[in-house]
Amino acid sequence: MANLSNKKVAILTEEGFEQVELTSPKEALEASGATVHVISPKSGKIKAWNETDWGIEIDVDKQLSDVSPDDYDALVLPGGVLNPDKLRQNKDAVAFVSAFLDEGKPVAAICHGPQLLIETGMISGRTLTSYPSLQTDLKNAGANWVDEEVVVDKGLVTSRTPNDLDAFNRKTIEEISEGAHAVA
Repeated sequence: MANLSNKKVAILTEEGFEQVELTSPKEALEASGATVHVISPKSGKIKAWNETDWGIEIDVDKQLSDVSPDDYDALVLPGGVLNPDKLRQNKDAVAFVSAFLDEGKPVAAICHGPQLLIETGMISGRTLTSYPSLQTDLKNAGANWVDEEVVVDKGLVTSRTPNDLDAFNRKTIEEISEGAHAVA
């Protein structure tokens, strides 16, 4: 496994993130040596969704208004239905994600997380996957949607569901260890 001890990773989230889609990548990244910050428009604690009901509360490390994409080497976008729907309506969150894509920094989005990518206007021509219910929205945004466990397109890592977390975490760590990608 790659050593990410010199890397800083942002996990951008809101209330209603799918619990395991944040906790699993965070644990894998930290086990690889990365410094990981949970970033949210909110401060204090935010609540997870755990399959069919509310889950744990986690601490927000940094408020979105207090950070810059320049502070981080990569970005992770967990899913959950509520989380990306809230973030996609937040212009600062969309700008934060857009900056990572624009600079070719690794971005990893799982399940409903790619919904936020649509708002950036930067996924046309990119190949990705997501929770199946998002495929029409992603295709309408110009993406090439495929039904695969994990897809990597120039540093953009996407997966479908929590069942894909092992592959998602592995590819996310791999992309972060490789660094920025040229943006076409």
